[in-house]
Amino acid sequence: MASAAPKPRQQKHLAVLIDADNASAAIVEGLFEEIAKFGIASVKRIYGDWTLPNLGGWKKVLLEYSIQPMQQFAYTTGKNATDSSLIIDAMDLLYTRRFDGFCLVSSDSDFTRLAARLREEGLEVIGFGEQKTPKPFVSACDKFIYTELLRDDAEPAEVEVPTSAPATTQAPAATPEAKPAAQPTPAKVKPQKVPVDFIAKVIDDNSDEDGWCHLGALGTNISKLRSDFDARMYGHKKLSDLIKAQNGRFELKVLGVTATGGQALAVRNRKSSK
Repeated sequence: MASAAPKPRQQKHLAVLIDADNASAAIVEGLFEEIAKFGIASVKRIYGDWTLPNLGGWKKVLLEYSIQPMQQFAYTTGKNATDSSLIIDAMDLLYTRRFDGFCLVSSDSDFTRLAARLREEGLEVIGFGEQKTPKPFVSACDKFIYTELLRDDAEPAEVEVPTSAPATTQAPAATPEAKPAAQPTPAKVKPQKVPVDFIAKVIDDNSDEDGWCHLGALGTNISKLRSDFDARMYGHKKLSDLIKAQNGRFELKVLGVTATGGQALAVRNRKSSK
C-alpha cells in the first residue's frame, strides 16, 4: 500500500535574527505581531555583547518573548563581530532546510549580501529596520518594514529623574502634586508622498481589458517592485484605504466575499472625462 503524501505546511516557518546593536527594544511587541502575519517564528535569536549596559532594554523582554540571546564579545575596537556571528548562524540555519524564510532585524547595510544569498536559495526574506536603512539592504529583501511603524511608544522611557530637589525654606518636603518627568519624543515616521503615478502604472500593467486589477494582485506586484511599500507609511491602515483617499483618481468595485469574510475588491484608474 502506497504511503500517504506528506501534508503541506499550513504556515511558513521563519527564523528571526535580531541585531541588538541596530534595533530598539521598543519595537518588540509590534515586531512579533507583524511577523505573525507572515508565519511562525520558529527560531528567535538576538545578537550582541550582553556584558554592555546599552542592551539593557532588550534584557528586560528576552524571557517574555522567548528570544535566545547570543553572546558575542568584540574582538577589537572598530570591528563588528556581532554581524559576523549573525551571518554565520543564518547560513547554518539555511542549510538545515527547515525554514521557509528569514526575518532580519537591523538597519545595517552589512546584511545586504546575506539577504540576497538567502533569496538565491528560494527563501523569503523580510527585513525590519529604521527609515535610515541604506537602500541596498531594503531592496535585497522581499519585504521591508520600517520599525518606526512598530514602536510601542506607550512603554515607559528610561529618563533621568533628579534625586534631590533644590534647597528651600518651605515645608513639607513631600510634593504629591509634582508633575511627572517629561518623556522623550516618540519616534515618528517621516512624511511620505503617495506615489500615485507609480500605483497607476502598476494597475495598468496588471489590468484586464476593462482596466480592472484585483486589489490583492496590485499589492503583490507593488511589493515586488518596491519592497518597502507600506500603506501605513502614508497614514492608512490598508491599501484599499489609501486607494480610496486619492481624491477620485482610482475606482473600486466589490467582486465578492473572501474566505475570511472580507470584501474582494478590484481597482482601476479613473477614466478621463474628455
